[in-house]
This record gives sequence, structure tokens and C-alpha cells, in this order.
Amino acid sequence: MKIIKLKIKTFTQKYSIFIGRNLVYKISKILKNNSIKYNKCLLVVDKNVPNKILNKIKKSFKNKKIYIHFFNANEKNKNQKNVDKILKVLLEKNFSRKDCLIAIGGGITGDVSAFVASIFKRGLQFINVPTTLLSQVDSSIGGKTGINTTFGKNLIGSFYHPKLVITDIDFLKSISKRDVICGYGEILKHSLIANKKFYKYLEKNSTKILNLKSPFVEKSIYESCKIKKKFVEKDEDEMGFRKILNFGHTFAHSYEASLGYSNKLNHGEAVILGISSAIRFSHENKLLNIIDYNSILKHIKELKLPSKLSEYFSLRDISKILSFMSKDKKNDSEMINLILLKKIGTPVKSKVYTKKYLKKFFNQILIN
Repeated sequence: MKIIKLKIKTFTQKYSIFIGRNLVYKISKILKNNSIKYNKCLLVVDKNVPNKILNKIKKSFKNKKIYIHFFNANEKNKNQKNVDKILKVLLEKNFSRKDCLIAIGGGITGDVSAFVASIFKRGLQFINVPTTLLSQVDSSIGGKTGINTTFGKNLIGSFYHPKLVITDIDFLKSISKRDVICGYGEILKHSLIANKKFYKYLEKNSTKILNLKSPFVEKSIYESCKIKKKFVEKDEDEMGFRKILNFGHTFAHSYEASLGYSNKLNHGEAVILGISSAIRFSHENKLLNIIDYNSILKHIKELKLPSKLSEYFSLRDISKILSFMSKDKKNDSEMINLILLKKIGTPVKSKVYTKKYLKKFFNQILIN
């Protein structure tokens, strides 16, 4: 497969995304070819990355001092305690701002590592090597970093762009089917908010994508990245236009937090469940027409993706869900801010609703 290169150009930063196969075995060479200079390098590695791959990555760094910090990537470990552990390594090994931190893992590993890079000596060179479908199409692009607190998801963080993103499709062979589904949730979201033609492509080829068939998975990653690129370049700091990318996420983040970030519902599954909630809310508020609503719901159900809120929550959970929704970082008042859908490819920017109004909605969908 030919390497695909995508350029991200924001107001403050320019960097490239490389998409292809067998790229991680050439990391050192790719860094050199892109004029990224460093003396020392810390690899923050998700424990799920196979040793066979990691050993080959290590061999690519000839004549460079490299250190490895293994990270047990889950939502509960996406916290200040683990940030401090990585900072301790950088401080003990006397890293300078001209040195390099490389995240090799999924979105959680990337988010935590990027946050560390942003605060270490006010900015360390950061390279993102996303290893899951979810991180390849979403979190590795756009410069968002963040950690969780007991008050909610990603409430502590910064905007800090990588110097480079290296997306190796071969990593996907090592992840579970459940993790592939997680990534598909973000791919689906991107099609719904920006590109009906891409949505039709997903309708036709979703099974092939979920089975990681070429060239379908490569095309879906590339098209998804292009959509996110458009939003990031127009609104780097998420002051307006970029908020559209949060379609389904205000629901999703509250579902994750309400379940204590447990394995019962991971981030990608929560996003799919959040999309299901958002399209129903859009339809019931006379925004989304019945044809598009039924089309999206049918697509989700046919793939056996999460769609029924009652499988995860009961009526007694509504107050907890609403509490987390009201604490969402996108809100700037007591009202809850939602991104909704007018039709496939056309989102509705920022509508606000009261807790009372949303309580009626949750009561209805949890009873029916």
C-alpha cells in the first residue's frame, strides 16, 4: 500500500499524518526525514502493544538514547497520578525541551502523553503513534490533551499539537473486535456531521471495514481524518465550529462517567450509544427527518452496535447522567449544550436545554 500523507495546518502549528503499513519499523527514519531532531526519547507504551512490534521499534532507534515507560491504558488510569509517573521519568533522565516523547498506544495513552509533553518545561517535542482505530481517526488529530477527574472526563487538559502522527494500519491486527467497533463509532460520527456520500460508503462497506479488509479500512481512516482536519483547521481551540465534532459526545461522556469508566461501556461504545441518543433527541425535537433517523438507527442495529440505553441504565440513573452532562466542559451556563442533527451531513450547532427538559427525554427512552 502506498503511504498516504495528510497535512494539518492550524493557526499555530503545521504537522503531517502518515497513513500506511509497516511504518513503525521506520519511525526513526521518518523523524529524521521530517527534520525532527532530538538526543533522548521516551516511549510511553500501552501495555497492550505486542512485544514483537515493540522490539522492532526499539531497533529502529540506532545511536539514540531511548527509555520506555509502560502504561496500563484505561479510563481509570487517565489521571494526574500517572501523569506524575511519566514526569518523574523525564525529570530523572534530565530531558530537555529539545528531546522527544513518543506515545505508542490508543487514545488514552496519546491523551496522557500529550498532556505531559505540553506541561514538561512548557513544551516537549511530541510524536503520536496511534495503535487503535479509534485513536487513528480521532484523538491523534487536533491537539486535544486531557485527563479525567472524579468530576468528569477530560476536565483537566490543554491544546498541544504533535510534531508528527504515524498511523500504521498493521497495528489494527493486534486489537480486539470490540476495539475496532469503538473506532467505527467515530468514523460513523464524522460521516453523519459532514459527508453524506461517505455515510453511504459506510452503509455499503461497513462489514468489510469492521473486518479490516483492504482498501476499505484505509479509505475509511483517510476520509475520517480529512473530515476532522477540516474542523480542526477552521477552529483550532474549539471556540465554535469545531464543537460540532462533539456530536453524541455530551451524552457519551456522561454515560461513561455514570458507569465509573467501567469495562461495561468503553469510550467508542459510549459514542455510538450517544449518537443513538442524539439522533432520537434530534428527531423528537423536529430537527431530524424520519427517513434519515430510521436509516442511521437501522445501520447501528444491523451491525449490532450499542443503541438501547435501557441495557446500561435504569430510571434511577437519570439524575447521575444529568449531573455529569451539566458538568461537561462545553457548557458555559446551567443549561446543557448539545450538538444535534438536521439531516445526514448537516449538523445543528449548539442548542441548549434545561435539565428538566432532558429528564423527560430520558424518562421516555428508559421506559419505552
